[in-house]
Amino acid sequence: MQETVQTPAKKKVVLSAIQPSGTITLGNYLGAVRNWVKMQENEDYNCLYALADLHTITVRQDTATFRKNLYDAYASILACGIDTEKSPFFIQSHVPAHSQLAWILNCYTQYGELSRMTQFKDKSAKHADNINAGLFTYPVLMAGDILLYQADLVPIGADQKQHLELARDIATRFNGIYGNTFKVPEGFIPKNGARVMSLQNPTSKMSKSDENVNGCVLLTDSDDVIMKKFKRAVTDNDAKVFYGEGKHGINNLMSIYSAVTGLTFEQIEHDFDGKGYGDFKTAVGEAVIAELSPIRKRYEEFVKDKAYLAECYAKSDEFANRLAQRTIDKCMKKIGFIK
Repeated sequence: MQETVQTPAKKKVVLSAIQPSGTITLGNYLGAVRNWVKMQENEDYNCLYALADLHTITVRQDTATFRKNLYDAYASILACGIDTEKSPFFIQSHVPAHSQLAWILNCYTQYGELSRMTQFKDKSAKHADNINAGLFTYPVLMAGDILLYQADLVPIGADQKQHLELARDIATRFNGIYGNTFKVPEGFIPKNGARVMSLQNPTSKMSKSDENVNGCVLLTDSDDVIMKKFKRAVTDNDAKVFYGEGKHGINNLMSIYSAVTGLTFEQIEHDFDGKGYGDFKTAVGEAVIAELSPIRKRYEEFVKDKAYLAECYAKSDEFANRLAQRTIDKCMKKIGFIK
C-alpha cells in the first residue's frame, strides 16, 4: 500500500505597519503590537512588520521631534517582543519601492474611490489648514504597502476596513488588466485584540492626542503614573462592576483587565462582586503595571543604543527591499516599462 505524503501547507504572509508617533500607548500595545508578537511565534505565518514613517508626513512634522519619534517607536516595538531574526521589522522610507508603487497605483485608482474615504474627511476636518494631496492619496500608499509584499493577511482595526477594501479593489483591477500580478489580500481582526478607549473619555479611542493627559497610558509611564491614571479613570454611579449598556468607563476598564489577565467578563464580575470601583481600578492598574513594567525597562535600554537599533532595521530593510523589488519588477514589466 502506497503511503500518502502530505505537502506542508505554505505559510501565509502577514503584513502589519504602525506609524511612528513616538513611544506606543497601552491601546497600541493591547490592540495590535501584542498580537504581532503572538503571530511571529505562530508556525502558520511569515510576518513582516513596518514603521510607516511615510504616512506620518501628511501632517506637518517638526524635524527633530519626528526623528526622535522614529527611534522611540522602533525601540518600543522591539521592547514589546518583536524579534527581527524571526520577523523583519523595517522602516518604510528605507524601501524606495513603496513610493514607486504608490505612484503607479495612483494611476489605477479612481478619484471617486478616494473621495469616499471617511478617514480623509475626518483628517481634513482636523487639519483644515493643511489638506494636502498626500492626505487624499494616503490610502493608495497603504495599498502599495500591502501589495508590495504579496501579503495574504492584513490584521486591521475596524476603522481600516475601508482602506483594505480599496487595496483589494486596486489589486483586482490591475490583475484584470495585466494578468496575475498582485495577491488580493484578506483582512482579519485578531480575536484577542482589545479596543482600548480613553480613560477620561471612554467613548473615544485612547490616543496620545487626548487633551487630558490622564486619558492615555504610555509605555514610558512610571508605575506610579499608571496607577494614578487608572484611579482617576471615569466610571459611573452604579458602583457595581459589570459589563453593561451605557457603562462605557467600566466596560473599558473590564476590557483592559480582561486583555491583560485573560479573565472573562463573567469571571471579573464574580471576582469583584460586592467590591467598589476603587478596588477594581486599583486591580486594573496593578495588572497593567505588571504587564508594562518589564517592557518599559527593555525600551529604556534599547532607545539608548542607536547602534543596536540601526543593526536591527538595516537587516530588515535589506530583506524588505529584496521582496519589494520582485513585485516592482513584475508590475513594471506587465505595464510595459523597459528594464
